[in-house]
Amino acid sequence: MKRWLESLVNTWEGVKAHKLRSSLTILGIVIGVASVISLMSIGRGTQAQILSNIESLGSNLITVSPGMSFERGGVMGASGSATTLTQEDAEAIAEQVPYVATVAPYSSSSQQLIYGSNNVNSQVIGVTPAYQEAYNLETAEGAFISEYNYQNGSKVAVIGSNVEEELFEGASAVGQQIRMGTSIVTVMGVLESKGSSMMGSTDDAILIPLSTLQQTISQQRTSTGEHLVSSIAVTVSDQGQSDYVVSEITELLRSRHGLASTDDDDFSIGSMEELVSTVSETTETLTLFLGAIAGIALLVGGIGVMNIMLVSVVERTREIGIRKALGARERDIWGQFLSESAFLSFSGGLIGVGLGWGLSKLISSTGILGNITTMVSSDIVILALAVSVGIGLLFGFLPARRAARLNPIEALRYE
Repeated sequence: MKRWLESLVNTWEGVKAHKLRSSLTILGIVIGVASVISLMSIGRGTQAQILSNIESLGSNLITVSPGMSFERGGVMGASGSATTLTQEDAEAIAEQVPYVATVAPYSSSSQQLIYGSNNVNSQVIGVTPAYQEAYNLETAEGAFISEYNYQNGSKVAVIGSNVEEELFEGASAVGQQIRMGTSIVTVMGVLESKGSSMMGSTDDAILIPLSTLQQTISQQRTSTGEHLVSSIAVTVSDQGQSDYVVSEITELLRSRHGLASTDDDDFSIGSMEELVSTVSETTETLTLFLGAIAGIALLVGGIGVMNIMLVSVVERTREIGIRKALGARERDIWGQFLSESAFLSFSGGLIGVGLGWGLSKLISSTGILGNITTMVSSDIVILALAVSVGIGLLFGFLPARRAARLNPIEALRYE
């Protein structure tokens, strides 16, 4: 213990005696650690925001889309604009598949909305009342589409927050009439803003009863008279039964669509659980990649530590010779220089953590990267400090070894 205390005292004296050199030594480490902290916090913040947007739709949500399914990078998707799903398919799912809480078929179309002298192109989505529960939607003003509105094909609408802002410019939209193509609908509600996500955003959409959409815009039917829909949203009452529900829906739809055992599905099914898992893996990889890029700066800082420490050995050659002449052993010299290198790297790491944290907060508060909120977690800080100390030990080894092996007689003669 006494030897370690002496080593720490000698380290502090060496650092204090050469302030400028010590500052230059830790500069590269400070920059490297600050880069790791700030870039990885951006990655973590991006990951959290994406997952939050997805989970706001409901982690128990299953989406059935028309068209033959394909798989790319582990994510299931639809092949295109094929029309293979019907409103009657949705009714069959609600009646025959266990553990289903809500079923919400919907169709969409792009239309120009006009109010006064203002107009905006928007996605018009024809929905049932169950759509609100399926996608966790809340109204900021007014009410959502009711069963009465749906059954009677009422010409009413619920609009997104961005649509309200662009058409009504801050005025209340509830009760106002909007021209939608050749039809006029009355605004009965405004949705709370949910922001954008990988699944799109209702902020830029207008929702009307599905029956109204079928009467005024789209009258698509199958050859047997069933009503075609763009997609079907299904929520599961027990999240642990998601896989079972997916398999049951698949079997039911294959039977209803008359597919042979050798035929591919003419629909695709994706769950939020799968999407969250895939996005988590992808964003975590991105975060590690950003950290690796920042780690290059740490590596460069380590090389700087080694160079400065080598210069330090040359400058302190006579000091090393005197210490050896007074009885210092090679391991004492080696330990002093190595502990100096580690101390400087650790100090640079602490300063870098503070600087990186400050940069992360600055990025969040100024909105330089949009709405991303950076996240500085303890594991990032511990990793950055551990790597900085490790680099100090690694790159301080050669200078320490050279100092320890100096011949004391030649060292005393050095001018």
